[in-house]
Amino acid sequence: MKKIVIFLFSAITIFAACKKDITERNLQFTALKPAKTDSVAGTWKTLLLTSPDEFALAAPGATNVVAYTREINEIKSFQASLTNEQRNSIAYWSAGSVLRWNEILRTLVAKHNLPPYQNEDGTYPAPNANNPFAYPQFPFSNPPFAARAYAYIAAAQYDALVAAYHYKKLYSRKSPYDVDAAIQVLVPKTTLGAYPGETGVIQGVTVEMLKLLFPTDAAYIRQMAEEEKLCRIMSGANVRSDIEAGEALGRLVATKFAAKAATDRAGAAIGNDLIWAQLENDCKARGEIPWLSLELPKRPPMLPLFGNVKSFLIDSITQIANRPVPPPSTASVEFATELAEVKYFADNPTRERIALVHFWADGAGTYAPPGHWNAIAAEEFVRQNFSEVRWARNLALLNITMMDAAIACWDAKYLHYNPRPCQIDPAIKTSSGVPNFPAYVSGHSTFSGAAATFLSHILPAKSGAFTDMAKAASDSRLFGGLHYRSDCEKGLILGNKVAASAIARARIDGAE
Repeated sequence: MKKIVIFLFSAITIFAACKKDITERNLQFTALKPAKTDSVAGTWKTLLLTSPDEFALAAPGATNVVAYTREINEIKSFQASLTNEQRNSIAYWSAGSVLRWNEILRTLVAKHNLPPYQNEDGTYPAPNANNPFAYPQFPFSNPPFAARAYAYIAAAQYDALVAAYHYKKLYSRKSPYDVDAAIQVLVPKTTLGAYPGETGVIQGVTVEMLKLLFPTDAAYIRQMAEEEKLCRIMSGANVRSDIEAGEALGRLVATKFAAKAATDRAGAAIGNDLIWAQLENDCKARGEIPWLSLELPKRPPMLPLFGNVKSFLIDSITQIANRPVPPPSTASVEFATELAEVKYFADNPTRERIALVHFWADGAGTYAPPGHWNAIAAEEFVRQNFSEVRWARNLALLNITMMDAAIACWDAKYLHYNPRPCQIDPAIKTSSGVPNFPAYVSGHSTFSGAAATFLSHILPAKSGAFTDMAKAASDSRLFGGLHYRSDCEKGLILGNKVAASAIARARIDGAE
């Protein structure tokens, strides 16, 4: 059974206070009791659905018939003998379905964020979505894959909940505790209609998308969904038909997002040996030193065609307009100056800089830089007491922003194919390994610039703290010997530009 107290990095507190020590703190997530119900969310603009009622949902049965009484009795039978474990589980899930599934997604990303080991002949196998259980298991949830996964899950949850709120208002079915006063209420009450149940909708869409993105974990995903479903019934919040109707609706919404995922070009992002060779040769033809894999044996570049992936919000013209200026030529004085700066930081570590490097590393076995910003956002959203649908909306736009950051960043990386500092000067020792892709621009900087800019729109009072965190994340890559100053500075700028599309969307979606 999961613990209600979970551990998150309290980055806002740390950097706003300019502390030198990076620490963790315990954060207790209490039951979700929204400050606003957002009862009109059924009118908000969806991302992929043509309208909130694109998928029909049949009207619920009456609450004064035998079938509904049986469902009420099911709740009562559970509540007559609840165990401590069941009560703890109810408390865990009561913190919010969107929150808990975001945590589960981060866990899955961390589990699969491991690069495959080489074959005996020195080549590297690649995960295969059509044979996910073969070695290496699908997926390898590297930063671009992770950014895309967070975006698809959050966006699908948002559209599903907008549809659910439409039908909640249309049908206005009472909650079990409003039908039968003998029902105990173990979670905060709501004035929203009970049908379809929000948790059912979130489960339905999330389970289908997670099975698509993390197929080898399907059994675990279903287990968590069943646990949440049972908790919602035991808590007295919904009868079974509320939740099952939500699940059905969520599964239908998932088909729209799965169709987009199948055609967004992410499946071809790995490229092939001819493309890899062409990238190196094109860089040499420009008179530059090309990036080389520093792993032994040499590993193919990570997802060189991810820059071609289709965004939710940004078209190809905007993507080209957002491109950063070229990096300093590897033959220039400016490049030599930046290289010397990296060498200085590598040779002169301080306690404060080392702490920043490790805090923001987000390497193999972690939930990746986009997941780190999801954790930061989640901690802040808890404080705001957002409704489920507003949680979903904000996480959807945040994660679409970071998916767009991954697309734009990888486009720049493989357009310029710039070498890492330690490739040019092997005396530079990095503090957290060397990522297997070109340097310009910094991924951490681009993700962080995008996330901080969008979160500043959602929570303007925290803008300064978010900006400080983005700068700290960016600086950590310079301090760690992984990036030149121009990689970091131009990455932050690129992230800021990318976030503008999500902010423009937020202003017209009806939620503001």
